[in-house]
Amino acid sequence: MTVESTAARTPRRAGSGGKRTSASSKSASAKSTAAGAKSASTKKGASAGKAGGAGAGQPELVQLLTPEGERVVSAEYDRYVADLTPEDLRALYRDMVMTRRFDAEAVTLQRQGELGLWPSLLGQEAAQVGSGRATRQDDYVFPTYREHGVAWCRGVDPTMLLGMFRGVNNGGWDPNGNNFHLYTIVIGSQTLHATGYAMGVAKDGADSAVVAYLGDGATSQGDVAEAFTFSAVYNAPVVFFCQNNQWAISEPTEKQSRVPLYQRAQGYGFPGVRVDGNDVLACLAVSKWALERARTGEGPALIEAFTYRMGAHTTSDDPTRYRRDEERESWEAKDPIKRLRAYLEAQGHADEAFFAELEAESETLGKRVRDVVRAMPDPDPMSIFENIYADGHALVDEERAQFAAYQASFADAPADAVAGGEVK
Repeated sequence: MTVESTAARTPRRAGSGGKRTSASSKSASAKSTAAGAKSASTKKGASAGKAGGAGAGQPELVQLLTPEGERVVSAEYDRYVADLTPEDLRALYRDMVMTRRFDAEAVTLQRQGELGLWPSLLGQEAAQVGSGRATRQDDYVFPTYREHGVAWCRGVDPTMLLGMFRGVNNGGWDPNGNNFHLYTIVIGSQTLHATGYAMGVAKDGADSAVVAYLGDGATSQGDVAEAFTFSAVYNAPVVFFCQNNQWAISEPTEKQSRVPLYQRAQGYGFPGVRVDGNDVLACLAVSKWALERARTGEGPALIEAFTYRMGAHTTSDDPTRYRRDEERESWEAKDPIKRLRAYLEAQGHADEAFFAELEAESETLGKRVRDVVRAMPDPDPMSIFENIYADGHALVDEERAQFAAYQASFADAPADAVAGGEVK
C-alpha cells in the first residue's frame, strides 16, 4: 500500500465544499509544505546528509567520497572514519573486489546449470561492505537473500551461500557461528525476526545491536510496518538497513512511496538517514552511528542506502524489459569499487602491485568456488523432512512415508520407464 504524503494531497480551504483551490493557493501550500519538509529534514538524525550529491531538488544524503574519488568533509560523520589507516582502506577495497568476484562466479555457475538461481549484488558492494564492517562480532545480522558482501564481512565462507541455490541444503551455515542468520526469501519477514531478537537483547541487558537488511520493495510489506512499530514502541536496539537499489524487481521506487524511504522512519518515531550507497566510507560511518546509538539504548534507526542494482533482480529476470540502458550507464559512473580505487591512487595508499596481487587472489577465489560447487554431493532425498519439528509431527511422518513410497516406485519400475521410455 502506498502512503500518500501531505504534499500530494489537494489542500482544501474552510467552507470550500470540496472545490479545487486556486493556483496561487496551491502554490503557497506547496511552498509551505516544502519548507516544512526541509525544516524536518535538517533536524539532527532526521536527514543527516550534509555533503549533497543527490542532485538539485533531491533529498540530501551523506557522502564522504564523491564518484570521482574525492574526499568530502562531514562535520557530523568524519569522526566515525577518522581512525581508518591506509591498510584499513585497502582492506575495504579488497572486501568489495572479492565480493564482486564471488558474485560474478555465482552468476556464471547459474548460467552453466550448476545453480538453480542466483540474486546478484553487482553495484551494491559499498553498501554491504560498509555496513558489514561497522558491526561488532557480538552484533546479530538478519539478511535477505542478497547480502553476500555482509556474509563475507561476518566471516561466512562464500561457498556456504551456494548450497541453497544449488538445492543441496536449506542454508549451509550455522547462524550462531557468525551471528549471521540464514538467508530469508520471504520479503520483509526478517525485519520482524530482527526486531524480536533485538527486544530479547534489550531484556538480557546486553550492549550489542541487531541489523536487519531489506530492499526498497520490502518497505511496502506489512511485516516491515509492524517491525517499525514494535521496534519503536519497545525501543529495540535494531538498525534497519534498506538498500534502495531503485527497482523492486520491475517496480521503480517512485511507484512505491510518495516520500523518500528514509523519511518514513519519522512517522514511527525514530530517525532515518539517506546515505550514498555507492560510497563505502559513508556507509561505514552512518552504520557506526546507528549501531552506537542502538547499543546505548537510543533505539532503532533506518538507513536508506541510495544505490543501484547493476544486474538483474535474479538470474531469471530480464531488466532490459523495464529499464533503459542509459539509466545503468549513469550509475556505472558511480561504481563503488572504481570510486575507492581512485581515492587510494590519488592518496598514494595503493600501487599497481597491490591491485595485481588482489586480482590474482580474486581469481583464486573464483576457482575455489567453482570446484566446491561442482563437488557438492546430492543430498539424501529424505533429508527434506528433517529438522522441521523438534519433537516430530504426525503430518510430517505421513508425508515422509508417502514420499518414500513414491521414490521406491521408481526402483520397481522397468529401466526404460525410469528413463522416460514407454513401458511395453
